[in-house]
Amino acid sequence: MGPKQRWSARRKREVALRLLRGEALEAVSREVGVEVYRLEQWRDKALAGMDEALKERGGDPLQGELDEAKRCIGELSMECELLRREQELRRPFPRKKRPK
Repeated sequence: MGPKQRWSARRKREVALRLLRGEALEAVSREVGVEVYRLEQWRDKALAGMDEALKERGGDPLQGELDEAKRCIGELSMECELLRREQELRRPFPRKKRPK
């Protein structure tokens, strides 16, 4: 690749995997034409991404959202019930009969 060209995530991953497999950093740098410090950054980001992906998560990740939705539904149901009771107490005055 020429200077100032962008690398796709796929190509960066391939280079980072080569480094993680034990290929010499300087040799890979010369071969692909990328500075050593940048290759080190790619390798470190790849390791950080793997660490994050492998973390154990307790329970269902959607459970929190489901609990929040249930709480919101409960609040809305209570509000509707209170508004119905209030409406029953505020019955309008009886209608006057219209003459025919």
